[in-house]
Amino acid sequence: MTQILSHRQTGSLTTCDGRVNIWEGAVRSGKTFVSIIAFLMAIANAGTGGEIVITGKNRDSIFRNFFRVIEQAAGLRALRDHVQYRQGAPTATILGRTVHVIGANDAKAEAVIRGMTVLLAYADELTVLPEAFFKQLLARMSPPGARLYATTNPDSSRHWLKVDYLDKLDQLPTWRRFKFTMDDNPSLTDTYRESLKAEYTGLWYKRFILGQWVAAEGAVYDAFDPDTHTLTWDNLPTPVELVAAGIDYGTTNPTVSIRLGVFDLPTHGRALVAVDEWINRTGQTGRAATDTELSQGIRNHLASPATPNWQTPPTLIAVDPAAASFRAQLRADQTPTVAGNNSVVDGIKRINALFGNQKLFITDRCPTLLDELDGYAWDPKQSKKGIDAPIKQNDHAVDALRYAVMTSEHRWRHAI
Repeated sequence: MTQILSHRQTGSLTTCDGRVNIWEGAVRSGKTFVSIIAFLMAIANAGTGGEIVITGKNRDSIFRNFFRVIEQAAGLRALRDHVQYRQGAPTATILGRTVHVIGANDAKAEAVIRGMTVLLAYADELTVLPEAFFKQLLARMSPPGARLYATTNPDSSRHWLKVDYLDKLDQLPTWRRFKFTMDDNPSLTDTYRESLKAEYTGLWYKRFILGQWVAAEGAVYDAFDPDTHTLTWDNLPTPVELVAAGIDYGTTNPTVSIRLGVFDLPTHGRALVAVDEWINRTGQTGRAATDTELSQGIRNHLASPATPNWQTPPTLIAVDPAAASFRAQLRADQTPTVAGNNSVVDGIKRINALFGNQKLFITDRCPTLLDELDGYAWDPKQSKKGIDAPIKQNDHAVDALRYAVMTSEHRWRHAI
């Protein structure tokens, strides 16, 4: 018989009696499952002296990470009939109680709970919430016995949650902290654990697999090795599919296009390859290029052979989502585009994992991209604030690559 709860899960469930209770640690470590059980038990025994709140980055993430877990987790399915929620709605009904569902995506969210008296709260992925919102939530928890239940993966060692709270637990006797690893989740198989470990490298491995609070320092793409990840364009085989062109648009800065394909490589199997680049640097003609001129350059690039034996255009063209005027020009020139996925940190994490697993390569026809990958670094000033952000210079080709990889993921993920 499969054990429903691990010893660590059971231990946290029986001792989460603090004003603030935080489950932290690796991905898929069972922390969300047991934290939901604890929160539902608290609702079942709650008085009427205040409101009940569930918060997270936005309502969609709350739906995925809280309500969908109740729908899908075998150990929670018996409660499905007692939890009513429509995705995106401002309230839910749980065990007969009205529960406010509040997205806290920026500092303005703090105003949403001003004046509210909170008896019980659940915070999904606490480190992604604005600090001002969290402080306001604590202030709103004024009734006797008010409690907060929260989950999080580790973040920067300088993140406000760690510096101002977790590092000072000896001064916070009403706080409880529970650390989890993947071994604390009895539902995972060894094969699945190994698969997860392969999906993370460097900084992300330390945080999401080892559960360490570490700052983003040094190279952004620490899994990239120019000797290992550079291919010769002349020797490329025929691609399986040219999945995307990613375009980073600049007026005073360069405009760069990177073409990305799926290939069956003799030594690495099926993998992504950035096959070539096109770049227009401001100043080449003594003035900034117009959208019309950039559109012509991009279209000429896309019409040229992507590899020695392939001239089919890419499946999609992902453009910097801020470049509305340029997308309009391309559309007028009969070149449809999509707004590129601009999730910076998620994109960096995905690309680094691809490099680490030998599933992303760059050809020698991408000299700008190769230079930028080697020098792309975390911003130490932002790291001191607990923020993961690259230095914003010499990043136009790497941004174009990120648009191509992330926006076309639905085309290549299962194949790779």
